[in-house]
Amino acid sequence: MLIRLLRRHLAPYRSWLAAVVAFQFVSTVAMLYLPSLNADIIDEGVTVGDIDMIWRLGGEMLAISVVQVLCSVGAVYYGARTAMALGRDVRRDLFQRVGAFSQRELNTFGAPSLITRTTNDVQQVQMLVQMSATMAIAAPIMMVGGIIMAMREDLGLSWLFAVVVPVLFLAVGFVVSRMVPGFRQMQMRIDEVNRILREQITGVRVVRAFVREPLETERFREANTELTGVALFTGRWMATMFPLVMLVVNVSSVAVLWFGGHRVDSGEMQVGSLTAFLAYLMQILMSVMMATFMLMMVPRSSVSADRIMEVLDTESSVRPPDDPVAPSALRGTLELDHVSFSYPGADHPVLQDITFRAEPGQTVAVIGSTGAGKTSLVNLVPRLFDATDGEVRVDGVDVRRLAPEVLWDAIGLVPQKAFLFTGTVRSNLQHGKADATDDEMWEALRIAQAADFVRAMPEGLDAPIAQGGTNVSGGQRQRLAIARAVCRRPEIYLFDDAFSALDLATDARLRAALRPVTTDATVVIVAQRVSTIRDADLILVLDDGAIAGAGTHDELLAANPTYQEIVASQLSAEEAA
Repeated sequence: MLIRLLRRHLAPYRSWLAAVVAFQFVSTVAMLYLPSLNADIIDEGVTVGDIDMIWRLGGEMLAISVVQVLCSVGAVYYGARTAMALGRDVRRDLFQRVGAFSQRELNTFGAPSLITRTTNDVQQVQMLVQMSATMAIAAPIMMVGGIIMAMREDLGLSWLFAVVVPVLFLAVGFVVSRMVPGFRQMQMRIDEVNRILREQITGVRVVRAFVREPLETERFREANTELTGVALFTGRWMATMFPLVMLVVNVSSVAVLWFGGHRVDSGEMQVGSLTAFLAYLMQILMSVMMATFMLMMVPRSSVSADRIMEVLDTESSVRPPDDPVAPSALRGTLELDHVSFSYPGADHPVLQDITFRAEPGQTVAVIGSTGAGKTSLVNLVPRLFDATDGEVRVDGVDVRRLAPEVLWDAIGLVPQKAFLFTGTVRSNLQHGKADATDDEMWEALRIAQAADFVRAMPEGLDAPIAQGGTNVSGGQRQRLAIARAVCRRPEIYLFDDAFSALDLATDARLRAALRPVTTDATVVIVAQRVSTIRDADLILVLDDGAIAGAGTHDELLAANPTYQEIVASQLSAEEAA
């Protein structure tokens, strides 16, 4: 997965990668040439007292060092740009993919895991690319070049490479094999900590209201302890890496000095050559250390790449049509024809054989007990889910064949949980209509019974809204969400229990203000209160996912036991009449 991810997202930056390779090659070759020049200074300059030779070779070393530094800077520059561009592109693709997910995929992954994959996992892969540009490319060049240059200095000591390098690779490979499972578990534990922390922050008022702080503290402690345990396990193996490498390096240095000293004593080797050989050995082992460092990063990056590709390879269950129908405008006729819907793996369908038709100017209300499938029914219209059986049609066209932009542009949805975005009242209303004028916004606020409290804010339309709308009350949040939908003036209004936080008087005023606006639109209202829906043209009574009754308020009150039970639980006989 890691290779596939890198191949896909590094393809546009081949020229930058080529520059990194070129700079690293020149820089490494220059570094490899320096010990050879140093050996010549010792053997041909210091030993014989040739000052001119020392100056000349020293000048060459200085010039080569300058070239090495410049090439190293260039390699780091292009490597960093490539890594940052990769991170940007992967985050963009993840964002776009998640934005295309239906509710089914979002529920499968979960918000905490998607956040971790978009931030922490991308950062791991990005860091791997950056380190590869500075280490992984230079390491093999330095290793091969170091072996060649060392053998050029003295072939008699070359047998040390055949012993040292395999021993080092075997030791490092054993440690890395122990670290891979730990990194995989670590990412999963980070997901769990994020999930619990998100729940506790979101539900902090509930936690305090029910005095559950000790229980939540214990939940977080357990998740945190598990993460700490996995991190310590992985860290212990990581901690053995560098001491193990340094042990091999130091033993190798002693072996070179021991056996090289005997060769110098016997006249088979020059002192400068021994110095250069030792320097080359250090460079070779340094390249192994760099490869070791990269091997430490690869397992965690590989796990992160698997998690990233899992999201990128997941197709939305709600897919746009191959040959979309894109009418210039929709009237708003809504029809459900024998529609059923089941969640994946569920034993029973949420909705069963739902059939009704609503024309522009009509209001259809849906009422029923909790869990009857009211929200699921509303979610089928804008294709948050797709029907398992039957068809949902708008203007006689199955919504699965309509161009998504055309369908969504015709719908104004107010969800069950009113959500506002960080910004201002103006920016939230512009989510409904991007080019809405101030007059249109104030009119939408007036209809939604929100104009008074917005005018009371010092900044008016530019009043700040906190994340999720937490700086306004639940009723104000609902009214702003309704104003956002009204501002759009769509052909189909979907109110999913959007009046639940309003008092009866505000509810009545709001519905009265909506009537003139929705005379040419189809309105679907999901509600728990009978007073909200009693004036609807058609009331659907849902019971366990099926239609238990359909008709006007008076018709259902006279003949439908389920509706009678709902009415009796809310209204007195006089109020019902």
